[in-house]
Amino acid sequence: MSDASNRPDSHSAGVSPGSPEHATPEGHYREAMLATAVGLTANFAVGLVKLAGGIFGQSFALIADAINSLGDTVASVVTIAALWFAQVPPDDEHPYGHTRAESVAALFIALLIIASGFFVSWEAVMRLGDEHVIPPIWTLWIAGGNVVVKEALFWFNRHVGQRTGSSAILANAWDHRTDALCSLAVLVGLGFIFFGGPRWIWADELAALVVAVVILVSGLRLLLNSMHELLDPQADEDFVREIRAAAAAVPGVLAVEKLWVRKTGIEYLVDIHIQVDPDMTVATGHRISHAVRDHLVARFAAVRAVLVHLEPFGESQERTAEGDAVRE
Repeated sequence: MSDASNRPDSHSAGVSPGSPEHATPEGHYREAMLATAVGLTANFAVGLVKLAGGIFGQSFALIADAINSLGDTVASVVTIAALWFAQVPPDDEHPYGHTRAESVAALFIALLIIASGFFVSWEAVMRLGDEHVIPPIWTLWIAGGNVVVKEALFWFNRHVGQRTGSSAILANAWDHRTDALCSLAVLVGLGFIFFGGPRWIWADELAALVVAVVILVSGLRLLLNSMHELLDPQADEDFVREIRAAAAAVPGVLAVEKLWVRKTGIEYLVDIHIQVDPDMTVATGHRISHAVRDHLVARFAAVRAVLVHLEPFGESQERTAEGDAVRE
């Protein structure tokens, strides 16, 4: 067996799913942290604006939307901390590194989002039927401006998430999209109140309930996705196929018997069984296994470690034939 838990400096460049040539894991982490910092700044700014607008304009829908944005600010802080911690080198207790921190952070963020969703929904239900003044027209401008900002953040984070392969950044992207939809619901609700008069005053609480439902659905989806990633699922089929083809192209590899690729943060761990000439020496087989490891690490920037196991060519076919004969 050959373990590539340490990436050779000479093979730091490569290609990862959705990433450009010459990308590096370090570059992916920097890009992901920058995108998160941009989202954090924007969420904090629009959150404060919406909170002030909701308080002075007496619109609970805006306050609910502000809670959503300020909660995203906390989530962004957690994401940045997780991305930083994920880069801590492997140690004796964590030989595979600390990249799982991103998935753990996503789990925490999901629980935070769900909790805020329940809070907003409870407050909205409690306020149904309460009398309050018609929010001023400038609250419409706040809601409308937030739709534009959040949609722009969605496209920016989606692009970065696809380039880096970061599930946390992609989750943030879709969170921005749901926030844009929330603000659109608030905009529609405030519009009904402003142009329809006092008889539509209940639309403010209804818009807040729409925001709460979107928050809860978003949090539940993120919770399920982060739990799924923590259970070590096989990587995307197309990516696995690329790795299989790259390993099979290494001289001396006669076949790829087994291939497991599991995602850990924005990187991947690869376990591969290759078949080689059964008559070759151990030293030759060892060189081939190292060649496979180095080739995969060099070819795919997202691959953190490769564990190569050698199998004699033809043995698996013989085992299969023997099994068929026994069953007959």
